[in-house]
Amino acid sequence: MKLRGVLFDMDGTVVEVPYDWPRIKAEIGAGATPLLTYISGLSEPERSRKWQILQTYEDDATRQAVLKRGMRKFLDFLRAKSVRAALITNNSQKNVEELLGRFRLKFDCVLSRDSGLWKPSGEPLRAAMSMLELAADESCAVGDSHFDIRAAQDAGISRIFILSKDRAKFAAWTVEIFGTVASLRRRIDELL
Repeated sequence: MKLRGVLFDMDGTVVEVPYDWPRIKAEIGAGATPLLTYISGLSEPERSRKWQILQTYEDDATRQAVLKRGMRKFLDFLRAKSVRAALITNNSQKNVEELLGRFRLKFDCVLSRDSGLWKPSGEPLRAAMSMLELAADESCAVGDSHFDIRAAQDAGISRIFILSKDRAKFAAWTVEIFGTVASLRRRIDELL
């Protein structure tokens, strides 16, 4: 089926951000459990304290974020081709709004963790496809992490594109890897 929608991750995909996830997870004490799952399962007042630690790291990274090279042209290209674009992130709505405003970016659908849905579950991707009236085979997912891959697979999306220069990190996954936004754009153009 023809590609009609692109579901983007935010941090590391649309914007470059300086996260040290192993350090953050260690400080919060999440172990092998995904951070949001771990924190949301805690009792008060520990839950609020751990959310604040995460939010502090996220706010700092948001202040330092830069738009990924070629991303604005890519989003303009999708709009010109009438391809729907969704932004799906585990970050807070506050940080999403700050970044969208700073870089003057527009998406047809935006879901943050404040929706109550987060990756690696496919639920936020399914919700975005539903909002945009897209089927999984009309969609592709663009991300930079294993969480993005797992979420896309869980949502039934087979076209999964990873923006990364580290091919070895994703060697075990059935995904297409792109070192630049420009090379990803060329691949998307082939699917239209």
